Amino acid sequence: MIILGIDPGLATLGYGVIEADNQKRRLIQYGTLTTPAGQPMPQRLRAIYQGMNQLMDIYQPEDVAFEELFFSKNITTGINVSHARGVALLAVVQRTENLYEYTPMQIKQAVTGYGGADKHQVQQMVKILLNMKEIARPDDAADAIAVALTHANSMNMKKLFKIQ
Repeated sequence: MIILGIDPGLATLGYGVIEADNQKRRLIQYGTLTTPAGQPMPQRLRAIYQGMNQLMDIYQPEDVAFEELFFSKNITTGINVSHARGVALLAVVQRTENLYEYTPMQIKQAVTGYGGADKHQVQQMVKILLNMKEIARPDDAADAIAVALTHANSMNMKKLFKIQ
């Protein structure tokens, strides 16, 4: 099964594509979709929409997993990221209804075994689990790979995480 993991963002949206076959995991690709800060919001959202469509065309994932948004401080940033996440969801739902989401704590738990793990611990475990030579960069891409791995590890109960 091909899984596309998404770490939503307006300036930088991370993606990670893995193949999950029983207990085997293989990294296919990872990267980011970026939009310039000075560009008007509608153009940035269009770029994310187009980029998500390209990812869906290229990798044809069976399942797409998103990191759930969590905001503790800046509500303005949160609203902008929510716009980007909405556009990414729209692009995906036009192709498949196999959409899932995981909280940051669920991702940390699934990848490291500890829900309070820090970013570096998660990145290190992603590297180890996928036999990568180095930690994926930028952080947004590494986070998206972790989302895809979380979904792969949750296959037998994935209905609980389906976006409704």
